[in-house]
Amino acid sequence: MSFTGDQLTQDDFLGGAITIWQPKNGYRAATDPVFLAAAVKAKAGQSVLELGCGAGTALACLCKRVAGLEAHGLEIQADYADLARRNAADNGLEFTVHDGDLLDMQDPICTASFDHVFTNPPFFEASASSPPSDAGRDTAHRIGEAQLRDWIAVGLRRLKPKGYFTIIHRAEQLADILAALDGKAGDVRILPLCAREGRAAGRVIVRARKGAAGALKLLAPLILHTGTAHSKDEDSFRPDVRNILRNTQPIVM
Repeated sequence: MSFTGDQLTQDDFLGGAITIWQPKNGYRAATDPVFLAAAVKAKAGQSVLELGCGAGTALACLCKRVAGLEAHGLEIQADYADLARRNAADNGLEFTVHDGDLLDMQDPICTASFDHVFTNPPFFEASASSPPSDAGRDTAHRIGEAQLRDWIAVGLRRLKPKGYFTIIHRAEQLADILAALDGKAGDVRILPLCAREGRAAGRVIVRARKGAAGALKLLAPLILHTGTAHSKDEDSFRPDVRNILRNTQPIVM
């Protein structure tokens, strides 16, 4: 069942360069998909796939920054997939959204290979003691049958040789991410995202290259906000971060 108009909001991303329809009470995109898209090292003419594209925020941000991509998204929730198609059309962007489960991909995705695969997978295990109360948010945040290692394994299988896999996730899942990449991808770059100076990283962006050699690199953290604490109800993003979130500046890793 699709969302009705009164169940949706239309929100600005990239400083208003794109607008995204998303549910008022379901899974709602914030900064993570913008950071993810900014970290994808794609060039015009390349093919990209997002696993679990939701309403299409990351896909839209990437396609807005890099024209001429052959872009695809896979989404298990049909109502979110419909929103992603609507967001592509409303923003004049070209990407194809496929309905389906990453553990049971159908043609043409299951046999295609891509230059880049990227994902912002669910954050919570199915056994989480306090799952989200909204059904859409619940599905978006639960791993369920597909574990984190499955998201990574499927992403790597869909890559061309030497293709790039990019993921954003909780910092405490870094060991699991690296274990899933071990022996399958190299040239691993890890970018911690820290809310403020002196804070532990809450998120990490990890990028790896299928079948590549190269040492792992732990990069200097990206500090998101100025100051040591939130003091005013206003935008406190650092200038470099604001350029990523507002002006389609890529993240160099």
